[in-house]
Amino acid sequence: MGSNVKNVLASRYASNEMVSIWNEEGKILLEREFWIAVMKAQKELGVNVPFEAIESYEKVKNKIDPQSITNREKTLRHDVKARIEEFCALAGYEHIHKGLTSRDLTDNVEQYQVMKSLKIIKLKVMKALSLFAEKASEYKDLVIAARTHNVTAQPTTLGKRLSCFGEELLLALHKLDDLIVSYPLRGVKGAVGTVLDLKTIFNNDSEKVKMFQTKIARYLGFENVMNAVGQVYPRSLDFDVVAVLHRIGSAPSSFCKTLRLMAGHELVSEGFQKGQVGSSAMPHKMNSRNCERLNGFFVLLSGYLDMASRLSGDQWNEGDVSCSVVRRVMLPDSFFALDGLLDTLITILNEMAVFKNMIDLETKKNLPFLVTTTLLMEAVSSGIGREKAHEIIKKHSINVINDLRSGKISENDLMNRLALDSEFPMDKEKLDLFMKNTGNYLGEALIQVDVFCNSIRQIENNYPEIKTYTPQKLI
Repeated sequence: MGSNVKNVLASRYASNEMVSIWNEEGKILLEREFWIAVMKAQKELGVNVPFEAIESYEKVKNKIDPQSITNREKTLRHDVKARIEEFCALAGYEHIHKGLTSRDLTDNVEQYQVMKSLKIIKLKVMKALSLFAEKASEYKDLVIAARTHNVTAQPTTLGKRLSCFGEELLLALHKLDDLIVSYPLRGVKGAVGTVLDLKTIFNNDSEKVKMFQTKIARYLGFENVMNAVGQVYPRSLDFDVVAVLHRIGSAPSSFCKTLRLMAGHELVSEGFQKGQVGSSAMPHKMNSRNCERLNGFFVLLSGYLDMASRLSGDQWNEGDVSCSVVRRVMLPDSFFALDGLLDTLITILNEMAVFKNMIDLETKKNLPFLVTTTLLMEAVSSGIGREKAHEIIKKHSINVINDLRSGKISENDLMNRLALDSEFPMDKEKLDLFMKNTGNYLGEALIQVDVFCNSIRQIENNYPEIKTYTPQKLI
């Protein structure tokens, strides 16, 4: 059914490393290795599992034929039973899955996939943070017009703007670290979570059950194992995972929307490579296609987060399979989407171009407006009431804006108008001096950039592999 239809995220956007964790053959291999680890642990604890059987399973674990498994499933209508029968037929033994239920296999393997994927994501987040810090430092002093409601507000610097997005991503990294540390394994708990079947094959020896659980957790690389679960682990854990992935995507998405807006004013570009085409119809076009792609990934993550929220709190008794079809899509595709998003982000940060001349022109044009809040404080210090000063500055600002829009004037003459207003307490000399000091009107922006960059340097020192990571080339 649909065997010729590719997963678009896996085939077009996600990295080979991420796809290898979640593709069909990769998952089947992980399951087979899990069964082998279970057999070895059981044998060590006294269960009758011949060494020859384990050896035989080891020899055939890489003989993966998805179509053969699918053919079995069409008859059995049970995916795990089909994979059990396939593996046993290849090995010539029937020693896997003793004391296990289907979810002992699938939940634990999926959690292993999740953990491996989270660690890939972490490296890419750190790489992106390193690039944010690099760019923030490079453009620390480049003054730009900050915008609120997309309207010019106060002066800031491009480095400070980049630091804002970087710091949000840094907070998301902290949440990712928390999840990696605290994320618990379901463990091998049996059909309803009471470990009945496993305890039976260990002759009711609770100590052996405990030792077995520890061996499996260590094999999968988990420190924490849940105690009281049903047939499935709580799907609120899936929500926790997808929520962190969504949070990681938030800062890059906002950054790319802002970069697209800035590109529309010719202030920056995501880069345009040799041979690249912006439009099949309009030869001059140099679109922010990578940023647009990244924003699309974030839309997908929002959809997967909604899926995860609908599974959370929807469990019946000890469990059922109503979540299965959703999780088959949601879990791998959430990681594929974020994986593609982060590689796209890293590419954008590596290739982005900044047009200083255009930024300087925009800043100069809007400079009188950018400093009105500081001017307001200066006026108040000269003795006028705040609201009165606010009204005067607002009146002249709006008149200047309207005259610029209508073409009555070509340059911003706000300061001249204020100097001629007898109600305003600052004369032309004071206003000229005020405008000469606009470089001082950045508040703590430069310090904030330094603080952000220093926090990222600590991460770079702890994880030297950040420097060597290079994403696959985008298509």
